[in-house]
Formats: sequence, structure tokens, C-alpha cells
Amino acid sequence: MKFLFDVLPFALFFVSYRMWDIYVATGVAIAASVLQIIVTYISGRKVETMQWVSMGLIGVFGGMTLVLQNPIFVMWRSSIVNWLLAAVLLVSLVVLRKNPLKALMGAQLQMPDFAWRIMTWSMIALFTFMGVLNIVVAKNFSESMWVNYKTFGSPLITFAFFIVLMLALSKHITVPGQDEPVKNDTPKP
Repeated sequence: MKFLFDVLPFALFFVSYRMWDIYVATGVAIAASVLQIIVTYISGRKVETMQWVSMGLIGVFGGMTLVLQNPIFVMWRSSIVNWLLAAVLLVSLVVLRKNPLKALMGAQLQMPDFAWRIMTWSMIALFTFMGVLNIVVAKNFSESMWVNYKTFGSPLITFAFFIVLMLALSKHITVPGQDEPVKNDTPKP
């Protein structure tokens, strides 16, 4: 259910874009992000930092798109979010010498430190790449193509990345409550 709640602003953006235009879709995305935080707060759940950041960025860049009547600003937002995520992971790992992914997911997954580092560096690379790819699509393709990429392409690339990453790390993953690491049953050639 949380996943559907998190995806709601993207879905409403896409539907609004198809029905009207990018300006209406941007306004809908801003409203949906604000509503998402209000509903989370009213339901008694903690509003996550990333929700605030995401709402702030859609508010600023979406607002610039609406005021200046230029869709490039809302298109940049996705790259900035990706680069912020990459920067947070990088600073945490290199400067603070803490692995934020291990801190977040260590209770659900147990892995050796080198596997957590591989996961973190891989995600830094993913977020950096996705930020660059978003700009490339926004600058070199039609607005409609960018909306399709943002709605379908970006999530599919991210999902495929996580599948490959989990398969690569599967021999090092132990789920608490299990005695043995998760086995990769793929036959070796």
C-alpha cells in the first residue's frame, strides 16, 4: 500500500499530462505531493525526510515551470533528486565513514561490510547515471518522450538495476532468522 501511495504523484502527473498538458500536470504533481504529506501527517505516521525534500523540489522547480511557463525546470527536478541521493550516500560513506544503507536496511539484511560498500557504491553510480540520463532525455527528445521516460523508463531501469544488484550480492545476503545465506540457484556454466 505504501508503494502505491508513494507512486501516486507520478501517476497523477502522467494522467494529467495525457489529458491536458505539462503545466496542469505540474500543478497536479505539486498538489499531490502536498496532499501526500498532509495525509501522512494526519494518519499519525512520520513524514520522511525524503518526502519533504521531494515536495520542496517539486514545489520550487514545478513553481518555476508554472511561473516562467518553461517545462525544463520540472524536468531538471528528477536529476537533482538523483544527484542529491548520490551525494548523501557519497558523503556518508567517504566523509562520515558510515554506510547509510547498512544503517537503514541492516535489520532486514545481513551482509559483510564489503558487500554493503559494493551496494552503496553501486547506488551512487545508479543515481548519478539516472540524473545524467534524465537530462539527456529532457534536452534531446520531445516533452512527451520525457514524460514517458520519467513514468516508465526510469522506474524500469531502476528496477532492473536492483534485480541485478541483488542477484550479484545474493551469496552474501543473510536474512535474520535464516541459518544460511540466500542461495543463487542459477546454474554455473
